[in-house]
Amino acid sequence: MPSPCVRNCCLDNAEICLGCFRSLTEILLWNRATQIQKRAILAQSLSRKNSREAALKGF
Repeated sequence: MPSPCVRNCCLDNAEICLGCFRSLTEILLWNRATQIQKRAILAQSLSRKNSREAALKGF
């Protein structure tokens, strides 16, 4: 499974990448993660992205 990295790395105060929405821990784990772990990371990052976009709509 390819990395979701979009080469736009910038971590927020919670150490979440604003490019791919993975945590720093998830980014470091990616190359050693199983397919199941990678799917879980992708699901969590998508959830973070959706939450961030919903929060920004209010501004």
